[in-house]
Amino acid sequence: MQKQILTALAASLLSGSVLAADIPLRDFFRNSEQSGFSLSPDGQSVAFLSPWESRKNIVVRRSGKPDQRVTAIKDRDLSGYFWKGNDRLVYVKDNAGDENFHLYSVDLASGETRDLTPFPGVRADIVDGLVDRDDELLVQLNKRNPEIFDVYRVNLKTGELKLEAENPGKVASWGTDHDGNIRIATETDGVNNTVLYRDEPGGKFRKLLTTNFRENFSPLFFTFDNQRFYAASNLGRDKAAIVEYDPKTGKEVKEIYARQDVDVSDLGFSHKRKVITCAEFETDKPGRQCFDEKSEALLSKLEARLPGYQVDIVSSNRDENRFVVRAWNDRTRGNSYLYDQGSDKLELLAELAPWLKEEQMASMRPVQYQSRDGLTINGYLTLPRGKEDAKNLPVIINPHGGPWARDSWGFNPEVQFFASRGWAVLQMNYRGSTGYGRNFWEASFKEWGGKMQDDVSDGVNWLTKEGIADPKKVCIYGGSYGGYATLAGITKTPELYRCAVDYVGVSNLFTFMKTIPPYWKPFLDSMYEMVGNPDKDKALLRERSPVFHVDRIQAPLLVLQGAKDPRVNINESNQIVDALKKRGVAVEYMVKDNEGHGFHNEENRFDAYGAMEKFFNKYLD
Repeated sequence: MQKQILTALAASLLSGSVLAADIPLRDFFRNSEQSGFSLSPDGQSVAFLSPWESRKNIVVRRSGKPDQRVTAIKDRDLSGYFWKGNDRLVYVKDNAGDENFHLYSVDLASGETRDLTPFPGVRADIVDGLVDRDDELLVQLNKRNPEIFDVYRVNLKTGELKLEAENPGKVASWGTDHDGNIRIATETDGVNNTVLYRDEPGGKFRKLLTTNFRENFSPLFFTFDNQRFYAASNLGRDKAAIVEYDPKTGKEVKEIYARQDVDVSDLGFSHKRKVITCAEFETDKPGRQCFDEKSEALLSKLEARLPGYQVDIVSSNRDENRFVVRAWNDRTRGNSYLYDQGSDKLELLAELAPWLKEEQMASMRPVQYQSRDGLTINGYLTLPRGKEDAKNLPVIINPHGGPWARDSWGFNPEVQFFASRGWAVLQMNYRGSTGYGRNFWEASFKEWGGKMQDDVSDGVNWLTKEGIADPKKVCIYGGSYGGYATLAGITKTPELYRCAVDYVGVSNLFTFMKTIPPYWKPFLDSMYEMVGNPDKDKALLRERSPVFHVDRIQAPLLVLQGAKDPRVNINESNQIVDALKKRGVAVEYMVKDNEGHGFHNEENRFDAYGAMEKFFNKYLD
């Protein structure tokens, strides 16, 4: 008996380490069979996304009835949808990655799908889903002027669009009260932001306060009497806090929640009970602080039932007694559950990736190192299973996109894929990464390819000094700004990298500024402040544009690009590839004609990571 137990244990250990490399590439990047669960307002139906013709489509499950697929999209995965009443769903979809999203509604009874915003070259964004009004919602469209958005009230029964608020010319965002009336607007001149407010629906907007782009004051939602509102604010502080603001006096009434270590930027509320629930923040892992006893008790009960996992409530019915719950961690996409509070029943809806065994995945470890000028850089190190104590490992350096975003702890399919192939992965939140306060963010200004890049290089040097990395087997890979950091890395510090993969990355800061989407143009002046002005900072931008320094490149390069990318135009990739070819340097180049900023479709992801695997195998093994 003891021998059988030992044999089973040995088999288990082997399946978790040695055989991890045998997991097929597609298992990391294929779509879940069921994901994105959402409850109908009455709580009797659940919708989810499921592949059909290799594309995510919406399926509805009603008690006692077979699952009903309600969309038939073949060209591109649906990424987001929501319920409008118990018999209608709404979703947004673009064309091949152009990010000009259209708004669609699906009538579950008739099966009819309607394009509610059938305007070529126009982008639709939801302003307010109007949860109490099943037949209406508010949407912003840039159909009058491609650079600015007006708000329309959409009738989902008739398709009628009624102008709700015309943009006077500089409004970048809109906010509503709990009755669905537009009461707040934020306008920008590119450098300064002004919050506009009206005391009553339909009234005249007045200026509430003006901040420069370095400051953050973001209205979240109104108090439940619609007289004040909550906001995320770093005014007078380094780390953003949740505050209550009184528009009558123009002053912050009280601080709801703040931390000394990280920004607090989100606050939840109960639509039914009219109370604030929990504030959310992120240190090395997600965190929350609850103010409402019922929310705290519910989350504590679910966490006790699902130990070892991050537990999130992702959907509820209108009565707030049935919930869709997701449980996940750094080694699994996790499971979705249906929880009924009345019966205290927790029912499994789906495993999101049952083909990836949690025990075969690698742990993502929070790490810190010091930059050369004394900043603390937070990041994540993922070591291959079975090699947690190994030295001189091949490493992939993976700076995130944005750049004003951040890497987070959690399940990352590409990191897990790389680790399964025996490669360690370092992700770093270099200066400018969000969540660490205003000073850390401002330290990135005009430092693209400068100190921001030094933070990446310092991560490589830290790994080498710690003995984790084999200095002769370090490659760099990133997407968007991470693609720029990849190109900057192999031009600024070519001695550090054995190979490089640039995924939709910027190569020329001059042309990048000229080809941004029209609705980004109001923010161009602040971009000049944060990145550099093509006229005033010509020498700086030339020095920081990798395309002008291809003569320094020593590492083999793989470039991946979507042909319809509206953010990083395909010309950015064409320039670096053409410049290298003129020098007689071999470069691999993959372009997908039906993609935009990143590869969205499953078969394109398979191709991209297949090319990466072959590429990294060549230079890291």
